[in-house]
Amino acid sequence: MENNPAANPTAFKVLAAISFSHFLNDIMQSLMLASYPLFKTGFGLSFSQIGMLTLAFQFTASLLQPAVGAYTDRHPKPFSLALGMGCTLTGLLALSVASTFPMLLAAAALVGSGSAVFHPEASRVARMASGGRHGLAQSIFQVGGNTGAAFGPLLAAWIVLPNGQRSIALFGLVALLAMIVLTGVGVWYRRQHRKPRPAAAGTGHGLPRSRVTQTLAVLLALMFSKFFYLTSITSYLIFYLMEHYRIDALAAQYHLFYFLFAVAAGTLLGGPIGDRIGRKQVIWMSILGVAPFTLALPYVGLGVSAVLTMIIGFMLASAFPAMVVYGQELLPGKVGAISGLFFGLAFGLAGIGAAVLGQAADHWGIVTVYKLCSFLPLIGVLAVLLPDLHQPKIGAVCRTEVQPTRM
Repeated sequence: MENNPAANPTAFKVLAAISFSHFLNDIMQSLMLASYPLFKTGFGLSFSQIGMLTLAFQFTASLLQPAVGAYTDRHPKPFSLALGMGCTLTGLLALSVASTFPMLLAAAALVGSGSAVFHPEASRVARMASGGRHGLAQSIFQVGGNTGAAFGPLLAAWIVLPNGQRSIALFGLVALLAMIVLTGVGVWYRRQHRKPRPAAAGTGHGLPRSRVTQTLAVLLALMFSKFFYLTSITSYLIFYLMEHYRIDALAAQYHLFYFLFAVAAGTLLGGPIGDRIGRKQVIWMSILGVAPFTLALPYVGLGVSAVLTMIIGFMLASAFPAMVVYGQELLPGKVGAISGLFFGLAFGLAGIGAAVLGQAADHWGIVTVYKLCSFLPLIGVLAVLLPDLHQPKIGAVCRTEVQPTRM
């Protein structure tokens, strides 16, 4: 390790650009999810079909992301970020003119494909620009996405729901703006790969392969718990509130915004806290610690429900930056593959969860589904099996990292 933060400063301009692009990307993603009431009414969709829409979006993202990450570990593509955003633009325009359910599915898959390119490469850029503060960089990158996801439902409530399906095309301008920003990031990214590479250092943790495999299995189980529960809220909270509390769609959209805003706050804090106290501790506290609140959620009034969903969103979200950096430290040299795997699993588990929970809601009712999902965070007890990895001090820079410069 080389502890010389002055020589390798954190490139905050690059992190700001990639976080802003993530903000724009996830506005467009959550806009699609928040438009479900419009599609449900306009196309006469069942809960199962709503789940299939989410699955189409998440499935393409989850399958492609690990492959994109593994490929770009060996063959960096600095301008793939802007090209991926072009795919999202095409998907949005297709959503705005879709006239059948299969067309909706195809458009959702295109938006998912754009995310598959964006997330692993953007996560790599965040690590390159971190100056050794990997948790902080990952949080800055991810909080942009979570903030965008929080504003998507509001924009759907203000623009799409009052003006109809065609108004989704207006958000093509958001995609164009993101493409411009990402082209600038691509220029910086290309400069880093033209610089000489320092000599590589050792892995640091010294774990045998069998323990690494076991640790990855534990992380996957924790991600299952986290993202299955999260998708019960992101995909179905609006319908749950409308049925259980008899409120209208606009009021329910605001409740979804409260939850997603809390997710953004938790994401921002999870990474830097992990830099200081350790990734394992953050993962342990955020997943298992949320269980009392999820177990209480189905049995409280509307006002308390809003407070509990904000606590749940904040605590669960703080785990993911720590998980991503923990995985990158567990398998050093595979930043793209690990980022693609983790973001891909996040999308895939959310998509499968949406489809499964949609089927369950059609058979047993959405309120029953929420009661069943409340037990999922108890899987967080498995975090006790995670080993403590060697972690650098704040500002320390691994020799394996590309040296950042200012944008």
